[in-house]
Amino acid sequence: MSRKYTGFTVMAFIILLIFSTFFSQKHYLTISFIMLIITMSPFFIVFEKKELKAEEMIIISMLSAIASIGRIPFAAIPSVQPTSFVIIMSGLSFGGNTGFMVGSTAALVSNIILGQGPWTPWQMFSWGMMGFTASLFKNIKFMNNIIGRSIFGALWGFIFGWIMNLWGVLYLDSSTLTWKVYLASCIASFKFDLNHAISNVVFISLFSNRWIKILDRVKIKYGLMKSGKEIF
Repeated sequence: MSRKYTGFTVMAFIILLIFSTFFSQKHYLTISFIMLIITMSPFFIVFEKKELKAEEMIIISMLSAIASIGRIPFAAIPSVQPTSFVIIMSGLSFGGNTGFMVGSTAALVSNIILGQGPWTPWQMFSWGMMGFTASLFKNIKFMNNIIGRSIFGALWGFIFGWIMNLWGVLYLDSSTLTWKVYLASCIASFKFDLNHAISNVVFISLFSNRWIKILDRVKIKYGLMKSGKEIF
């Protein structure tokens, strides 16, 4: 799938985030579903063009389900979950569009159990971008080893928190948004962001090599590695 579709998706997400924050706090769930539809639009375009195999659709669905369900057992431990790990692996193995879709879907679906709110669209965007950027860096040499992937995961543990902090400040009172207020918010969330970063490093260190091997075998088995193309 062309990068232009992902670019369109990201821009549409940003517009909807602005709208949900400033104009429509009461309709966050509707906006979340609109964002999910936008995320899935390239998928349906490919499907209509008969470019996707049934196996590819199943793999995307399974990764989304694993990312969603994996968050629930760890809900009692703030910011610690394997969801980010699964999203990063999805982007690394199957491309940015798949990574973005798995990330955004995981946020919406897991929040059905953990609680929907105005934060949901921002989580969808944050996790979506995590999966998308993993694909952007996958061909860089340092991402071919555990240390590089761990650094990437650790950085996104903080970046995810920083994006959510922006939502928090805007949601409470957009007129108070200054660098000092935002920095104070980031300092207050440091412990939680650190937990997220550490959990990403732990999951990546323990399981990333095995996951990549398994996902590569899946791609070979179902012919998803032809011409080095991304799954979606």
